[in-house]
Amino acid sequence: MSGEGLSERQFRVLEAVIQIYVETAQPAGSQAVARRARLGISPASVRTTMGELEAKGYLFHTHTSAGRIPADRGYRLYVNRLMRPAPVTESARARIESEILPGSRNAIDEILRRAAQVLGVLTQELGVAIAPTLDGLVLERLELVRVSSERILAVLTLQSGLVRTIFVEVTVGLAVDVIDHVSRILNERLAGLPLREIRSSLSERLRDAGGAGEGEALLNIFVAQGDDLFDFSEDSTDVVLGSAQPLADQPEFASNDRMRHLLAITERRDLLRHAFEEHHRRGLTITIGTENSDPRLAEFTLVTSGYKNGNLTGVIGVLGPTRMPYEKVIGLVEHTSRMVEGLMQ
Repeated sequence: MSGEGLSERQFRVLEAVIQIYVETAQPAGSQAVARRARLGISPASVRTTMGELEAKGYLFHTHTSAGRIPADRGYRLYVNRLMRPAPVTESARARIESEILPGSRNAIDEILRRAAQVLGVLTQELGVAIAPTLDGLVLERLELVRVSSERILAVLTLQSGLVRTIFVEVTVGLAVDVIDHVSRILNERLAGLPLREIRSSLSERLRDAGGAGEGEALLNIFVAQGDDLFDFSEDSTDVVLGSAQPLADQPEFASNDRMRHLLAITERRDLLRHAFEEHHRRGLTITIGTENSDPRLAEFTLVTSGYKNGNLTGVIGVLGPTRMPYEKVIGLVEHTSRMVEGLMQ
């Protein structure tokens, strides 16, 4: 969206309309635009220019107002050509650090929860984080705990402190020392490997685990059910949301219909996961309104930044209305993402 063919006056008027609308949530009138753009032209000339921008698809107006509102095409041109990103203030940096660093000794789940929360508060949008894809994470330790005579709990400690638990059903009761013995075998053969490699090579790695005695039946269960036991690809906790309250307080969601739509979006973790995973690369990504592949997000903008450390990759960012202070939001998203990435190291 280069804006080729637009005059300097049109660029300046478009910029003024967007800035006024972002600040006030009201259509921008010609007098206000004339004051903001400082072009030395009359409101009538501004109205003519706004009409030209509307004809080109950068602005539109409602039937009840003579003022103009930015269209998605206008926001895109603004982000690509006109916007000047604002540096993250010292107070915002301090706030992010004070919220995230206390969780730095915890699992990545807690770090992301804190990051999404503070990002939402500072931007007044909905903070969203996608946890690392577990399939590439390394198994650091596996512990087996007998829950009952027919059930064993497997506690998997993964890279960066992530912990996942699975239940293993057994047909016969096993003594604690037998379970401990099997646990040692599993750790010797599997610890230090990514989950995807464990699933693909589990049978081969446990094939010659002789001398297990009574634990052989338990080892056979792991071999037979390994594809399911070590598969967390559908883990429902990988979408982390901050509070929706800051976003709900914005004028766009004053009507009951718009509020219900927002709440429906926040409840659809699968929708958010898919939308944010489309941004699954390191660096800044912005999709505005109808640029989103899912029509249910046609009234929203996603500003995200991917984070990565070895096999750990994920996304953090915000979801909000297309009327958003892009200059401020972009810096906050990038700064928070880099902090999360640093803590993962």
